[in-house]
Amino acid sequence: MNGTIGDAEAIEAMSPIARMIYEMTSSSATGILLFAVVFILSAIVFKLGFARKIKFWQNVVVYIFLFLGCIILTFFAIYLPIVEGLIVAALILIIYRVRRMNEYKDKEEDPVVR
Repeated sequence: MNGTIGDAEAIEAMSPIARMIYEMTSSSATGILLFAVVFILSAIVFKLGFARKIKFWQNVVVYIFLFLGCIILTFFAIYLPIVEGLIVAALILIIYRVRRMNEYKDKEEDPVVR
């Protein structure tokens, strides 16, 4: 063997979500759809975990760099579980945000007796 892998072996080596996207779409649209998934999940994780109130133009700059970083992440996402990790991170941050909102509501409903 000359050290290269065949198509079947390459598909088998893909991460589960990348393989699912590859099997659901044509091969030319797989990269674009995988990039869209990575970018959307990265934006969600950024917004839930790290975003602060900043000016509009600063927000544009942040999302441009997020877009550029996601191009690199998309290449990794083909064979590594990048999308799966982003899903887990988003779920954890959503759970954290919901619990924090519930605590805030409980504090507003219970008046402090002095």
